[in-house]
Amino acid sequence: MGFLPISKEDMAAQGIEQLDFVYVIGDAYVDHPSFGHAIISRVLQSHGYIVGIIAQPDWKDEDSITVLGKPRLGFLVSGGNMDSMVNHYFVSGKHRPNDAYTPGGEAYKRPDHATVVYCNLIRRVYKDSPIIIGGIEASLRRMAHYDYWSDSFKRSILLDSQADLISYGMGEKSIVEIADALASGIDVKDITFIAGTVYKTKSIEYIYDGVKLPSYDSMKAEPAKYAESFNIQYCNTDPFTGKTLIEEYPNSVYVVQNPPSLPLTTEEMDAVYDLPYMRTYHPSYEEFGGVPAISEIKFSLVSNRGCFGGCNFCALTFHQGRIVQVRSHESIIREAELMIKDPDFKGYIHDVGGPTANFRHPSCEKQMTQGVCKNRQCLFPEPCPNLEVDHSDYLSLLRKLRALPGVKKVFVRSGIRFDYLMADSDDTFFRELVEHHVSGQLKVAPEHISDAVLTKLGKPKKQVYERFVKKYYNINEQLGKKQFLVPYLMSSHPGSTLKEAIELAEYLRDLGYMPEQVQDFYPTPSTVSTVMYYTGIDPRTGKKVYVCRNPHEKAMQRALIQYRNPNNYDLVREALLKGGREDLVGFDKKCLIKPRKISNTVQNNHAGLKKSNAGNPSSGKTKKKKTIRNIHKKK
Repeated sequence: MGFLPISKEDMAAQGIEQLDFVYVIGDAYVDHPSFGHAIISRVLQSHGYIVGIIAQPDWKDEDSITVLGKPRLGFLVSGGNMDSMVNHYFVSGKHRPNDAYTPGGEAYKRPDHATVVYCNLIRRVYKDSPIIIGGIEASLRRMAHYDYWSDSFKRSILLDSQADLISYGMGEKSIVEIADALASGIDVKDITFIAGTVYKTKSIEYIYDGVKLPSYDSMKAEPAKYAESFNIQYCNTDPFTGKTLIEEYPNSVYVVQNPPSLPLTTEEMDAVYDLPYMRTYHPSYEEFGGVPAISEIKFSLVSNRGCFGGCNFCALTFHQGRIVQVRSHESIIREAELMIKDPDFKGYIHDVGGPTANFRHPSCEKQMTQGVCKNRQCLFPEPCPNLEVDHSDYLSLLRKLRALPGVKKVFVRSGIRFDYLMADSDDTFFRELVEHHVSGQLKVAPEHISDAVLTKLGKPKKQVYERFVKKYYNINEQLGKKQFLVPYLMSSHPGSTLKEAIELAEYLRDLGYMPEQVQDFYPTPSTVSTVMYYTGIDPRTGKKVYVCRNPHEKAMQRALIQYRNPNNYDLVREALLKGGREDLVGFDKKCLIKPRKISNTVQNNHAGLKKSNAGNPSSGKTKKKKTIRNIHKKK
């Protein structure tokens, strides 16, 4: 079938006079189901709509948005597979040196707040064309939100972008309904009835059973109101129980969020992933060396979406939802067989998973008809009594993939939820994971080991991780293997003081391990943790939370995790002194760092002695005479 058109020449070659939709994206054009723009455009195509792609237009040039002409139905806009601000900046605020989603890895090929900038560019050129925004950036900024990079409370992206609609979440169902409505002649301003969308209006009198959130002005004036609003939003992320949410802005403007779209059935998931993707980047990027992001996903398989893990620092609840949706074995194997035929395939499937690899079914039966619990988590603080723990389906899938001709090894690299694994009374999957699917080291994400911090992270208690570690190494020993664990750790998450950071450093000392990489907490839009960071309040309980915002304290917390690094010595020492833990500076095996070198100490003492003797000439002369006399005796 080939790639979608990216130029007028492509349109002419394919016999297209006018496109139905022009899709403007912040990433390079990669026609692979790991890229949101590929899925949405192929889904629309499968329903008879003609879509063209403008990838990474020059936002300073209005002509860059006209290369495909005016679309019949409207523009689609996505900032890319990542929020453009996360794509551009480290948590420290420094620019990232490259961009894996751009040809050649070149940085800065998209603007900050890309969705807003692209939409305003379109609006200047095509004043009356409908604009529908989607993707992670629009989805997580769909209501008023805290923006870490400007340290400000922002309006819904729908208002700042001048777009007409947001298709939030994964979007396959809502985008087709939007397209059908536009094609039938309904004005975009009247498309207010589609699940999984957000629209703006001047009147809310016809909204049935809606829930009014605190107004934008009240939240901006009083951050605690935002914590209240976020909790209401969090409790309405389920398609079965979610209510219509209404957010008021000045001048009687309302942003209205319809309940989420229903989860995809297995048949619907299969249909999405069986579409005729080219499975690689557009050939025009070859001269730049291709698109780096393809290297890891090209030989990886998506088996699920959605996550009931409930980590507070993760936005999946707001984007994909808590209900796990899966593809059939047959669909995944068909994709694997296509991979095997690729001339670049070396026999290794890099990953089989999704947000959480070992989730292959909803957490309990009632979810698919009654939705998820509003005020309870499936795994936190402990597994729910109704949780169905079963790895048999995932295990069966991995076995089938291992048996395919041409496959040497099937790795599992996306997150394994270790507390769910430990809740399984059958160790068969755990053993086969260790025996067949680990590439020398297994990456897991305890994030911290202080229960006080883990509670704020939404992660299981320290003892659960310790039981997992013990079992992992026992199984390795039984199988005659020497494979390791690589724990992901996070510093400066809300709830973490220097006390908890030191506690983590002591744990690593006892473990004999220093991580090569440490992630400072990154406040991205629409997570529970980001609300804590901004408001100092846990939105679920209304209680105050300690928040580390000072850059120097952040540096100390990070340095403690890598206390063995000589470059961190001063920060670690300062942190230990401030934390009242001078006992960890010394030569005992329990100490984290040693005192400064003896030679330095002697020099400093000598300098101090000189200074103290400066006002006492006689003592200086005496010392000098004694020194000369001693040297003379030696001679």
